[in-house]
Amino acid sequence: MKKRKAHRGNRATRRAPARRNQSKAAALPEQRPRIGLEATVERIVEHRYTIQAVDPSLPPVFSTPAMIGLMEHATVLAVLPELPPGTITVGTRIEVDHLKAVPPGATVHAFARFVKYEGRFLVFDVEARSGEHVIGRGRVFRAIVDSGKHGEKAQSRLK
Repeated sequence: MKKRKAHRGNRATRRAPARRNQSKAAALPEQRPRIGLEATVERIVEHRYTIQAVDPSLPPVFSTPAMIGLMEHATVLAVLPELPPGTITVGTRIEVDHLKAVPPGATVHAFARFVKYEGRFLVFDVEARSGEHVIGRGRVFRAIVDSGKHGEKAQSRLK
């Protein structure tokens, strides 16, 4: 059994432990975003972002998918300036609680903070607020991928 060299460096540049699928581990970029990056995005709730837009029998309140989409947008913006050239992040997992309803016309702010790496995944704490109310919170997980290869892989699935 080979001994592995200890990797020295700050937390943001450490690699994940070896995994069975070495090709995925090898795909990790050397240049990685710093932990602590943040972003906030804002949206005024329009009818198209309500659950009533999907089903007219439901109340006109901000939908969970719209809230999660706003949170994910904040995660993308948080790390975008520090991504290696030719890469993007893609969502891989969402753990979010939708806590309060807000009506059309309300302003929602979604905040994301990059908190850690879990293997090849970036983990973000996210929160959505409307005024003084926390309307949602949780975690979003993303992975850094090569933009071109990601699109090619998706297209190959049509065949």
